[in-house]
Amino acid sequence: MQVLQVQLEIRPDPAEVGRARRWARSRLAGSGVGADEPLAETLILLVSELATNAVVHTGRPAMLRLLMSGLRDGSIRTVRLEVIDTSACPPTPRCAEGDETGGRGLALVEGLADRWGWSPEGVGKRIWCELDRVAVTGVAAVARGGLAYGAV
Repeated sequence: MQVLQVQLEIRPDPAEVGRARRWARSRLAGSGVGADEPLAETLILLVSELATNAVVHTGRPAMLRLLMSGLRDGSIRTVRLEVIDTSACPPTPRCAEGDETGGRGLALVEGLADRWGWSPEGVGKRIWCELDRVAVTGVAAVARGGLAYGAV
């Protein structure tokens, strides 16, 4: 299995979130993941959430890292997104009320990622999530002559 790792330093500036999304899109496209694939769409949303959390809640630079692991043929199977910052404060899920504009980010990460977590990293922390690239399943796979047993 091959692993490609790329990273981007983001400054504590809200404009960096858009730059992080554009950077992640271009890295995925360069690895053969189409912009309209569920993996790409979901990953870009997760980049937005985790980069925003780092920018808003730490006020410090952070490192955004993508690790794309694949099969021998070079196709991407799993993407791991990591955000490393220098704030020792652990991520704290909140329960947003009504029309509050914040407090839903970690709930989105939990709901969209196949796996996620965090760990201390030096003086700060590493928040990560993983997405698996899902193969064609169900009726579409059977129609194409394949067997559907979930992700490949």
